[in-house]
Amino acid sequence: MGYPARKTLSIPTNVVPFPKQLVARIEKADNLKFMRTLSDYSMHLIVTSPPYNLGKTYETRRTQDIYLEDQAATIAEATRLLHPRGSICWQVGNHVSDGEIFPLDILLYPLFRNHSLKLRNRIVWTFGHGLHCQKRFSGRHETILWFTKEDEYIFNLDSVRIPSKYPEKKYFKGPKRGQFSGNPLGKNPSDVWDIPNVKANHVEKTEHPCQFPVGLVERLVLALTNPGDNVLDPYLGVGSSAVAALKNKRNAYGCDIQSDYIEIAKQRVEDLQTGLLRTRPMNKPVYEPTPRGIE
Repeated sequence: MGYPARKTLSIPTNVVPFPKQLVARIEKADNLKFMRTLSDYSMHLIVTSPPYNLGKTYETRRTQDIYLEDQAATIAEATRLLHPRGSICWQVGNHVSDGEIFPLDILLYPLFRNHSLKLRNRIVWTFGHGLHCQKRFSGRHETILWFTKEDEYIFNLDSVRIPSKYPEKKYFKGPKRGQFSGNPLGKNPSDVWDIPNVKANHVEKTEHPCQFPVGLVERLVLALTNPGDNVLDPYLGVGSSAVAALKNKRNAYGCDIQSDYIEIAKQRVEDLQTGLLRTRPMNKPVYEPTPRGIE
């Protein structure tokens, strides 16, 4: 598939300077207006978590058809911006109406396929805390739809390997008998990620009610981009994706319509720059309390 010559990405005067010539462009803006200022094929990773149409403080609840129309417009712009070897990651949960759930990944999947994007993984993000339901099982997972444009795409598995369960395991027969059987860098983290969500006692907690953990985005940034690449979040919130990008030497672009969230995002970037920002380590094991009577 051929692509027109890539335009030069213009950098506005309100860009936040960052060490080693990284860019952090964070603006209060409607996402479509913001995205239309960016050049074709300029983003190597577009990672976001859109509103779920639940009527949260940062969104207006609409009919499902209108919600999907808005998502379709954003996805179309994301496709235009996506580099040929880049990735789109859409992290979503469920829309809930009168006790009935509507899985947003199922509803949104056709919108991506309309642009011939190819689903590489449906990643399940599982976490231990949330609302306690009375008439159904409590929801403790959401999903990340990872799409690419082409069959040749950036994927740095070695950057996100996790410790093997049995690092000393060896082949017991054959020509490799006695040699370690696992990869010395660790194992593939699989498509099920157990990462705590950001609740009251989380070190990253801000006033945003549905905040991305930085570690969740970091794994995507490290696996799906290279240093110096561009990362965009069109529903930036309080800037967790920008932090994940800049922390790992990628350029960060993002917008949100909430002024207070944008101010928090900019402050978090500044705190990252000065070494004051606290984040939970990406691969830190989930805490498991010791059973009573066991020390």
